[in-house]
Amino acid sequence: MALDSMTGFARAEGSFDQATWFWEIRSVNGRGLDVRTRFPAGFEALDTAVRAKVAKRLVRGNVSATLTMKRESSAGELRLNDTALEHVLRAGELVRQKPGVNSEALLTADVVLGLRGVLEVVEPELGEDELKHLHTAILATYKEVLDGLVIARRQEGERLEAVVAAQVAEIERLVVVIDDAPVRTAEAIQARLKGQVEKLLETGQDLDPGRLHQEAILLATRVDIDEELKRLNAHVAAAKDLLAHDGAVGRKLDFLAQEFNREANTICSKSYDASITQAGLELKVVIDQLREQVQNIE
Repeated sequence: MALDSMTGFARAEGSFDQATWFWEIRSVNGRGLDVRTRFPAGFEALDTAVRAKVAKRLVRGNVSATLTMKRESSAGELRLNDTALEHVLRAGELVRQKPGVNSEALLTADVVLGLRGVLEVVEPELGEDELKHLHTAILATYKEVLDGLVIARRQEGERLEAVVAAQVAEIERLVVVIDDAPVRTAEAIQARLKGQVEKLLETGQDLDPGRLHQEAILLATRVDIDEELKRLNAHVAAAKDLLAHDGAVGRKLDFLAQEFNREANTICSKSYDASITQAGLELKVVIDQLREQVQNIE
């Protein structure tokens, strides 16, 4: 027995040669499986493999995977950006021509080289074999982070399983409370109908006994909740069965929660006694809490 949540987060780090990186992956609730990726420039080719690996491990959830790369400073080569330098020198010449400008305070070589964009760090291009090994190492780290996400979702799922099981048990208890209500005994129902008939007879109206009998039966049928209670018990059994099996059961539990709510609404609308109404309202509160929790289950 193991439920998986759709909520989780994991992080994993890796390195290869002079490159280091880390993956961050998180997931939240979703109707289906939606995967969003973010890569540094030049690593977009990993997208297909990343999405495929997620699809093999997860069924539902909005998943975001981010790769952040770092290169050692010694790995890059400093190059002069001729275009940027030309723009800086041209701007300096325009400033020189302004009246009142101190020519001795104009740009010097060290100041120019310190301006952003004049000197660039150019990463060395990797050979085909090197790039292949780097991608393999990055994807190996991705497997680690995906494993971490699956574990996080399972741990959250275990917490949710305990909460949902307790809510289903409470629904079952309230169904018993309603079913065992004293006003639902045959004697109580008969006494109630008899009392209503006697009130009608006290009006002095000439009522047809046959018609009166039919109306009494119709009234009894209208307030009968046996079928609703039977369906609630069946839904409880189905929910317990789902909680006892592995796999993605979130959609089925969500459907059951809607069915629970439908039957509870009917019971409240048919209720003719305060005790049943009170238990029915408590039932609706628990069902609403159940519906909220199952939204997080895969």
